[in-house]
Amino acid sequence: MKTFMASPATIERKWYVVDATDMTLGRMASEVAKVLRGKNKPTFTPFIDTGDYVIVVNAEKISVTGKKLDQKTYFRHSDYVGGVSEVTLREKLATKPEEVIEHAVKGMLPKGPLGRQMLKKLFVYAGPDHKHEAQKPEVLTF
Repeated sequence: MKTFMASPATIERKWYVVDATDMTLGRMASEVAKVLRGKNKPTFTPFIDTGDYVIVVNAEKISVTGKKLDQKTYFRHSDYVGGVSEVTLREKLATKPEEVIEHAVKGMLPKGPLGRQMLKKLFVYAGPDHKHEAQKPEVLTF
């Protein structure tokens, strides 16, 4: 019996939509990362992108536990001396809630070219509307 190895010709991709309303950030991000990576399929191959497309809607309604809204910080650097800027999770959710989910999922994917390729299949929207109706996405529940 031979071990099955997926190839780009044998991969079938589906589209899923996830409603992030009242979901915990980390728990939802880990499930989305599994689908993007393809670990939910029996044809999973570690060195090939076998994952599906995921659309996350209502990113602004995500929830976190504890004091993370005020204590979790996101750092940026402008490459100039003293150019560090820091933003709390509460401020980030108020301005760019899409980036919160993208950042959480990105940390759970492989590092390198394969992980970057998987991240391109993630689409995050702050509100309930998305522009991928033509792909007929299925609702994904956890």
